[in-house]
Amino acid sequence: MALAPSFRFRRCLPRGSLRPMYRTALARTHRPRRFADLVGQDHVASTLRVAVETERAAHAYLFCGPRGIGKTTAARVLAMALNCPDRKDGEPCGACESCTSIWSGRTSLDVVEIDAASNRGVDDARDLRERAMYAPSDESRYKVYIIDEAHMLTREAWNALLKILEEPPPRVIFVFATTEPQKIRQSASPVLSRVQRFDFRRVSVTDLVARLAQVLELEGVTAEADALLPIARRAEGGVRDALSLLDQVLSFSGDEVSAEDVRKMLGLVEEERFIELLDIVHEGDRAAVFPFVQALLDHGYDLAEFVLGLGDTLRAVLALRLDPDADATELSSEARASLAAVGERFSADDLLRLLVATADFESAGRFRRSAQPRIQVEVLLLRLASLDSSVDLAELLDMLGAADGSAGGREARASRQASPAPAKRSRSEKEKGGERGTASAVEPGTRSRPRSTVESKPVAVEPAEPEPAEPEPAVEPAVDAPSAGQAVDVRLAWAEALEAARGSAPPGRLVGLRGATVSGFADGELALEIPPGLAGDLEKFLADAGRSAALRKELGARLGIDPAALGFRVGGSGARQRITAESARDLKLRRLVETDPRLREAVETLDLKLTEE
Repeated sequence: MALAPSFRFRRCLPRGSLRPMYRTALARTHRPRRFADLVGQDHVASTLRVAVETERAAHAYLFCGPRGIGKTTAARVLAMALNCPDRKDGEPCGACESCTSIWSGRTSLDVVEIDAASNRGVDDARDLRERAMYAPSDESRYKVYIIDEAHMLTREAWNALLKILEEPPPRVIFVFATTEPQKIRQSASPVLSRVQRFDFRRVSVTDLVARLAQVLELEGVTAEADALLPIARRAEGGVRDALSLLDQVLSFSGDEVSAEDVRKMLGLVEEERFIELLDIVHEGDRAAVFPFVQALLDHGYDLAEFVLGLGDTLRAVLALRLDPDADATELSSEARASLAAVGERFSADDLLRLLVATADFESAGRFRRSAQPRIQVEVLLLRLASLDSSVDLAELLDMLGAADGSAGGREARASRQASPAPAKRSRSEKEKGGERGTASAVEPGTRSRPRSTVESKPVAVEPAEPEPAEPEPAVEPAVDAPSAGQAVDVRLAWAEALEAARGSAPPGRLVGLRGATVSGFADGELALEIPPGLAGDLEKFLADAGRSAALRKELGARLGIDPAALGFRVGGSGARQRITAESARDLKLRRLVETDPRLREAVETLDLKLTEE
């Protein structure tokens, strides 16, 4: 009897190893298995560990925080600790079959992970509710449902889960993880009272560097001391992002990680470039901006990355300028020394203005939407190079001396007489570089005044010639008694009173009064010139003491008279002069100069212009 032929099948395998060509990502390989391994989340880890140890675990949790900081990992560790038969001090052993299956993410009868982004409807919520009614596989175990991206659940889905979240079956625990808790508050606020909320924090740069160093040690890879810092800063507090970037760098550099490899891989701009730019800004050399930007493009730098690095550099320089021992800069020792040296060339106010200009440029968003990002960056750098430098006005006034003939004043005047006056420069000289003057004004007196700066006015130097006699300036019309300085006070007091009474008076009336012009003040009566179309209604409003009480109160306080005794005289003039915000600032600054002899002397001596910031 002939036997049927037998066949043997052989699986065709590729040559070489059976391992896949890719390796497991570092973020998965080095995923924490214990509460103690969670990076930067000690407040969450310690609370959950104690809850497990004392058997006081809640029936529902809400983990909130940015991406990649350990929310889902903490949920897995919690599930491992609840179901681990060999746990100790609230920590899972990480080696038993239960811990291994849960940590790996394989199918588990008692731990279920659900992606709410794709299971967000009310039918999915009902199915989850029905499955949760079944008991765990063993009496000693817990059934844990981990719902990622919980903010994606619809309002109807949350409503379907409300009852089971409030009264769940025995030994059933829900863990919701989300990056946007405000959406849960908007769509399902009743849920928040049924769960324990834990807010995960962004991990500090120091902790990230320590974690990266630990991972490299486990991988058998060496790294330079300053190589991990840029990776940690780029991760912006995310552990997963940091490990993913480290994976990318290892693919580029191999078993030795250098700072230069990290900069090339991440497209970072060297610190020398930013120091070069600060030199250009300090010298005011606007012509050097264009070749500087061209050099960035020639070396292949991303302009968006350059703008981000510029903001970080200015922040670090300002921090070191304010406090040379600051720890918040998170810089290497070499970078701290170089940036601190650059910061000594600027005042803190100058660096703050540069940082504000850069932040405003970035927040505006025009750069990323522009079809010509190069021009946008050049405009930013030109503005930075055109900003006037500043000097503390208090120091300036001390140098000039007091006007009362004190010893300091006599010494300052003697020094000014002994040394030649500083030459006034033209605009062309100013553009070529040199010091530019602005100063943060220190307001004398007891009254609160605006923060001001003193800017230098370019004046051409001409030979001294006898000046012809000038006619006396025209006196303000209808001003009976007060001097010019008093007239300025009256107009300014009127503008300030209108602004202060805006919230407690009829808005329409005050809007109409903004077109009024102060023409005089005498014997407690304020003369106003109002356009003919509004004169009648506004006169009735001012004549009514009750309706204009708020305005009278504010104006009386500034003029130093009883509001009840304050009178108004309204004229129907066709004048079109308005008290605008700009004119009010000018009046305020003029009064500041007229009332302070030292400031007036500084302005006249140095030919300065007082502006408000």
